[in-house]
Amino acid sequence: MSTLSVDAITGKSTSTNLTIGSTPVVSASANSLTIRGEGSAQTSIQQGLVKAWFHIVNGAASTIALGDSFNAANSSGITDGGTGIYNFNFGSNMANANYSLTMGSQAAAGFPDKPQINSQATSSFQCRQAHASDEVDSAIYNATVSGDLA
Repeated sequence: MSTLSVDAITGKSTSTNLTIGSTPVVSASANSLTIRGEGSAQTSIQQGLVKAWFHIVNGAASTIALGDSFNAANSSGITDGGTGIYNFNFGSNMANANYSLTMGSQAAAGFPDKPQINSQATSSFQCRQAHASDEVDSAIYNATVSGDLA
């Protein structure tokens, strides 16, 4: 087995394949990195990464809190917008408001609660936890954001 130890690797002026093991890693253009996914399809590393996620604990309490998060604004990562309404604020903005947002929540016993999107902006989004036509608090609420950072 050989070991290569370097501080920096400088590529050629044209696009060059880099192979790790038997997997080709390709730098196709500036700020773009792809890797061979399943079969022979290429997967964009930047497009495939989650850009933010939020895990609310105590969502049904008077003071909601982030249990953990990634790319949440430090002091205002989550704010309470009222019963069943949660405001999520990014630490680093999204490039536009057309990102993908996936949510999940813990439903109250016997209630078919469902998370819904109220609004999306480049710096934040707002969700509600609905039961029929009313908002209800959820003890646990999760949200994941995919898309392009600004």
